[in-house]
Amino acid sequence: MNRVASFLIAALLLAGITAAAVDGDAAEKRWWTHILYLADDKLEGRNTGSPGYKLAAQYVASQFKDAGLEPTGTAGYFQDLAFDVRQIDEAQSSWEIERNGQRTRVELGPDATMGVRGEPGDSIDASAVFVGYGFAVPELGYDELAGLDLHGRISVLLAGGPSSIPGPLKAHYQSGAERWKALRKAGAIGVVTIPNPRTSDIPWERSSLIWTEPGMFLADPTLDETRGLKFTGTINPARADRFLDGSGHSIAELLALADAGKPLPKFPLAVTFHARIAVKRSQVTSPNVIGVLPGADPQLKSEYVVISAHLDHLGVGKPINNDRIYNGAMDNASGVASLIEIAKSLSTAPDKPKRSILFAAVTGEEKGELGSQYFVAHPTVNIKNIVADINMDMYLPLFPLKYLEVQGLGESTLGDDIRAVSQANGIEVQSDKQPAANRFIRSDQYSFIKAGIPALAFKFGWVPGSPEEKIFNDWLRTRYHAPSDDVAQPVDLAAAAQFNRIVEQLAVRVAGAPTRPSWYEGSFFRRFAQ
Repeated sequence: MNRVASFLIAALLLAGITAAAVDGDAAEKRWWTHILYLADDKLEGRNTGSPGYKLAAQYVASQFKDAGLEPTGTAGYFQDLAFDVRQIDEAQSSWEIERNGQRTRVELGPDATMGVRGEPGDSIDASAVFVGYGFAVPELGYDELAGLDLHGRISVLLAGGPSSIPGPLKAHYQSGAERWKALRKAGAIGVVTIPNPRTSDIPWERSSLIWTEPGMFLADPTLDETRGLKFTGTINPARADRFLDGSGHSIAELLALADAGKPLPKFPLAVTFHARIAVKRSQVTSPNVIGVLPGADPQLKSEYVVISAHLDHLGVGKPINNDRIYNGAMDNASGVASLIEIAKSLSTAPDKPKRSILFAAVTGEEKGELGSQYFVAHPTVNIKNIVADINMDMYLPLFPLKYLEVQGLGESTLGDDIRAVSQANGIEVQSDKQPAANRFIRSDQYSFIKAGIPALAFKFGWVPGSPEEKIFNDWLRTRYHAPSDDVAQPVDLAAAAQFNRIVEQLAVRVAGAPTRPSWYEGSFFRRFAQ
């Protein structure tokens, strides 16, 4: 056995995969080999614009070249983006709450955190108003902000949305850009969020570790969706009563109303916020990596089916169990590995798809889906000729693939396509079982959706009460956005390879259809179609 084979077996065993898997299908091993590189410690978590990210981008470009894809960036396979970087200077920043003339210091980290979105001012002195979910939905004539005096004030809201608002509509208006648009119109200068523990993927003890990590924002001023936002923060729900005391309301009351699907009250807080926000600023560049497999049909080859996956992760952060590297093996080296393997499989297939397939490994997803937002705003092909996006982000092949959960299943004719492909492979399709998590707007497919392009995203599915449900939820609690999302975790290689075949078949089906996908008549997202 040569040294390369010995290394591969050792790495597979380290990941909790049995030796029998080493002798399995070659596609499984190739997929895992990409993850071994992309999630290696030497890439230091592939933070946007970091040296490790740029190594990852070079790797993907070389794999695209090996697959015979045509370079479709602005410089070969690369489309460089400029980012403004902002980082809280913790030592020089503070937050106090004033009640009855007495100020008390907010313990940053345990009590609450401050952010750097928008245009953070050097200091804030403002009263605060609890605005429920902070929702305004013009389509339904629904406006929680009506009658509230928010001018010059901080809006405090509970994460989530009213139970009376349909899922897709609610997801859209929970996006940071849409919510801020409504709050800014009502006069607010800031947003402070109280997470709902029941719908949070990550417990406060972990999510609060990254508040001092750099935030990144597209340098292109035309893509700034947070103009006028002077202050952002997040309150630990376990300590929210520190902020609510004197208002006549408690966090227990608000969470109980949310859990029961009842309307939330709106009321002024009995405190004034005083904050000093010291921000360190810099700039970085980071590329999307883009290649195209040209279509075989003379007429349809000018149209594109996009297969996308984000390449970035969180980089190096505060240690958990003495590990500071957030490797991002499943989030989202797995999706990029699938992107590469699907490209190579299609490029060697005897029959090429009729439409062109555009493969996009995008940057800045963890910073707010910024790489895909930029690509849609500055496409390297005609945006009107992009007919669909098939996005792969943290699809979690942690157990055999029996069920495929599909975000966007009921929104466009792509739902019919994935049902047909899955049925042919003996897989049952499921709709989103945890809609409160808003996953349909939390990855790069959403950038394409807002441009009117039908899209799908995926997770390995499960049935309630099953061992697979426990594996899925345990992974979110313990490995999502943690250093333990590394190569030393159990992964089902055969299931991942099976998933890749399904996505490949889906892309070929969409690329070969006589008509492009379309939004269903009743889909909320149909309004974005060009």
